[in-house]
Amino acid sequence: MKYVKATAVLPERLIVEIQKYVQGETLYIPKPEKTHRKWGTRSGSREQLDNRNATIRSAFKGGRTIHALAEEHFLSVETIKKIVYSK
Repeated sequence: MKYVKATAVLPERLIVEIQKYVQGETLYIPKPEKTHRKWGTRSGSREQLDNRNATIRSAFKGGRTIHALAEEHFLSVETIKKIVYSK
C-alpha cells in the first residue's frame, strides 16, 4: 500500500476537520463499494479457480469419487467436498 501525504491531496480545511479526530496516525480511507473488485478478477485467478471447480463438479456428477478428484487436482478431500457440495 502506498502512503500519500494528506497535505498533498486534501484541502487544508478538510485536514483541520480530520485532525479533530485523528492526529499523527495512519488513517486508511477505503475505496467506494462500487469500485471494489473481488479477489482474483484482475489477475484472472478467480476465473481459473471457477473453471477448475466447474470441472471438479462435472466429474463428480459423472461418477468420479471424491478421493480420486483430490488426488487428480492435488487438493485435500475436505476441499473437494466443499467444492462439490456447495452451490
